[in-house]
Amino acid sequence: MPTSFLEIVELPDGRIALRRAEDEESLVVLDFSADAKAFLQGQHVEVAKAMLNVGVQMAGRLAENNFQQEEGPRVLH
Repeated sequence: MPTSFLEIVELPDGRIALRRAEDEESLVVLDFSADAKAFLQGQHVEVAKAMLNVGVQMAGRLAENNFQQEEGPRVLH
């Protein structure tokens, strides 16, 4: 992915999106359920920011290390 500024935005439907600042297309979208929003007591945007921040950092580390994805199914925990 080319280097560009990324922004986190709340979409009109309440989902949280990560996108390039110069583009309207979302790279990642987070959709919290009503139960999750209630549990987080309105702090779902802050949680989404933290999740996206860690994800971008991890993607950067993987790109730096020329990450090679293993073939076959992966177990996600």
